[in-house]
Amino acid sequence: MRSAFIFHGTVGHPQENWFPWLKTALNECGFFTLVPQFPTPEKQSLSNWLRVMEPHFPLMNEETILIGHSVGGIFALRILEQLSMPIRAAFVVGSYIGIDEIKGYTLSQQELFLQTPFDWKKIRANAHNLYVYHSDNDPNVTLDNGNALANHLGITLSFLPNCGHFNEAAGMLKFPALLSDIESLDNPCPQAKAV
Repeated sequence: MRSAFIFHGTVGHPQENWFPWLKTALNECGFFTLVPQFPTPEKQSLSNWLRVMEPHFPLMNEETILIGHSVGGIFALRILEQLSMPIRAAFVVGSYIGIDEIKGYTLSQQELFLQTPFDWKKIRANAHNLYVYHSDNDPNVTLDNGNALANHLGITLSFLPNCGHFNEAAGMLKFPALLSDIESLDNPCPQAKAV
């Protein structure tokens, strides 16, 4: 079974931004798609988010894709560090990895899931395909974060101008570029149903 997980960010929820649109598109493509609600901003920690995900780990296999927005992207990387087998792909959108200061929020390293160094080798080994999206006018997270993350992962940054923080405030209720990249994987989706 193909499974997809979409992770929201700080102060986020499953019904915001492009998450409902992408969930519908992926379901139409034959994915079993989950958009879990995580505790945020109160009790936002890696251990608490992993506790929410624990029942769903048995659904992960070589056909799984992870999609994370903002701190949800960092959460996806932390999951990759823990897997015992590689998944199909991980997509990290507008995420902060500690370059410059994050604007608009006062969050601790623990709340940002950055309290320990990343195991980049394990992350790269546990996803057959990796994508990082960042924009030039993100009001919260500088572009240097996207560039550094792509560099650590050994990939080319998917740079999308004028997309802000890839959220509703930036007019992002759909994310065609992300869906197109999912379609480019070995088992593509019928794009016409989702655009």
